[in-house]
This record gives sequence, C-alpha cells and structure tokens, in this order.
Amino acid sequence: MKGDSIVIEAHHRKAAQSVNDWMEVQELPGLQRLVITVAGESGSGKSETAAALAETLHERGIRALVFQQDDYFVLPPRRNDAARRKDIAWVGPQEVQLDLLDQHLQAFKQGKESVAKPLIDYGQDLVGSEQLDMMGYHVAIAEGTYTSLLSSADLRIFIDRDWQATRAHRERRRRDVSELDPFIDKVLAIEHQIISEHQKRADLIIEDDFSLRTN
Repeated sequence: MKGDSIVIEAHHRKAAQSVNDWMEVQELPGLQRLVITVAGESGSGKSETAAALAETLHERGIRALVFQQDDYFVLPPRRNDAARRKDIAWVGPQEVQLDLLDQHLQAFKQGKESVAKPLIDYGQDLVGSEQLDMMGYHVAIAEGTYTSLLSSADLRIFIDRDWQATRAHRERRRRDVSELDPFIDKVLAIEHQIISEHQKRADLIIEDDFSLRTN
C-alpha cells in the first residue's frame, strides 16, 4: 500500500528469527515455492513481522516477496470506512478480494514471472494497480487480517494479540484520526470475534511477548 508506514522493532525480529529457525529444522522452503500467511488483529504487528521474516530469510539466501492484504480491499480506505459506518455488517472478509489474492499466490506457486495486482494509494484514496515481478523469489508472505483463510497457504502464522492490547501500536502507526475514534473500537471488536476463530488454522502461533509456539 502506498503511503503505509512500517517500523520493524526488536520484538518483530525476534519472532521472525524464531520462525526462520523453525523453518530450517523443517527444511523449508524446500525445492518448491512456498506461501506463508501472517494473520492477526489490527495493530498486532503483521506487516512488521512479515517484513522482518522476509529480511531474515534473505540472510540465509532465500528471497521472499511480501503481499499485503490491504492492497486487496474492495474499496480504498476512506470509502471503506464510509461503507462500514453506513452498514456495520460490511465489516469482515467480504471487504477484501481474498479470491484474487489467492489467485495471485497460486500463480506464484506455479512459477509465473509476474502478476498485475491492485495497489491502494492511501493518501489519494484510490485503488490503482502495479505489475509485480515474482522472478527469483522462493517464498511469498501474505500478511493481513484474514489471510488464514487463503487456500494457497502452505504455512500459516497467527499473532495472538487482541485489539485492546495493540492500541498503542495503532496510535503510533495511525494514518488518519478516524482510525482511533469510538466507532473503530466497534469494528475491531467485530473483527476480534471473526479472527479469533482463525487461530485454529495456524501452524505457528506468535504469542503476546512475540515468542513462538507450534499449534
């Protein structure tokens, strides 16, 4: 997403290193391209952990490409916020083109050289597009709230931090003042009810202190 802000901190690198160590023991990624998903609630550190994991994998010679679920929202941010305020039932996986993200990840696994993917411009509140070069990458990391639902995933990671515990992170990263008004707390409570069930799908759980456990 254009205009997004990601700050990788020590705890994100700690989690990424633990995932990398686990993957090494499992001899992953192996010979075939691998898709990893990093899911969790808003502000849990999905983007930062995914970026840190890509860097950690690169250090052992494995190139990783990050797909952001935020680029696959049906509506750009401000219009999506308006749609939620008009009808709170809009909140959920239906806000995201998960089928399209799955198609692009399947194309990655099939060895395709590139895909034309959506690109959200946060500042302009527009959905554009970009040609994403996938040549030379061994791993794709899809990060986002609902990425545990993707059928293309080979390894699912879930960050077990709820929306109430992550408010400080959201305050640091906020892109618009509306993201921290009382209505957004209602949105995050709904997301919590949906996403908490997705933890069952995970292979690896990143705990609140960013330690790792298998599920």
